[in-house]
Amino acid sequence: MSTHPDLVDAVRTTLAAHADPHRAIGQQQYMKSQLPYRGLTTPELRAVLRPVLADDTLALRSRQEWETTIRTLWDEAAYREEWYAALTLARHPRYRAWRDGDAMELWRYLVVTGGWWDVVDDIATHLVREQLVAQPETEPNRLREWAVDPNLWVRRTAIICQTGLRERLDRALLVDAIEANLVGEHSRDFFIRKAIGWALRDHAGVAPDWVRSFVGAHGAQLSGVSRREAMRHLAPA
Repeated sequence: MSTHPDLVDAVRTTLAAHADPHRAIGQQQYMKSQLPYRGLTTPELRAVLRPVLADDTLALRSRQEWETTIRTLWDEAAYREEWYAALTLARHPRYRAWRDGDAMELWRYLVVTGGWWDVVDDIATHLVREQLVAQPETEPNRLREWAVDPNLWVRRTAIICQTGLRERLDRALLVDAIEANLVGEHSRDFFIRKAIGWALRDHAGVAPDWVRSFVGAHGAQLSGVSRREAMRHLAPA
């Protein structure tokens, strides 16, 4: 599978040119990251990558080249911003047609190998959510499988991928994803418990009574973290 070496080099060169080594130290400490940082803020990262990804001479010409270039930036990353750049490339409007059901295994790969909340949550609430909205008849089945996956980050993805959907949320899928993680080994993990609370809190914005009812019905199974997060903006019934 071929990559686009010029695009990879342009991304790396651009990130290096805008590095802030002092800020990078604090970012790495805050994120508890094994990968060092270049020290760019999120707005800076987006701004400096925009002309690179818009450059027609660096455009990716095939789906295979797009996927392989994403994997190259990801797998060979020497700095965490190269992960963020890979996700920016994945989400670029120019390549929207390739973000389909076949891309879901790539997203799963990035979730598993990324294994931390910053990249996992970005993938879940943008790339995975986008595909769920595009294929509401088929993707819920895949996400129900993800909700019981051996990998906790894949499970977290299944739980939080509908945040922001408001009235379009598939409530049956949300229930299944949460209930699958109220028992068993992963139910004790902080990131699973937090994900459950976050997903419920988000839906409480449009369905507060339903969330109150869900929390009441599952009170014995929900962790304190999940319950507090779910009810954060809700007054008692």
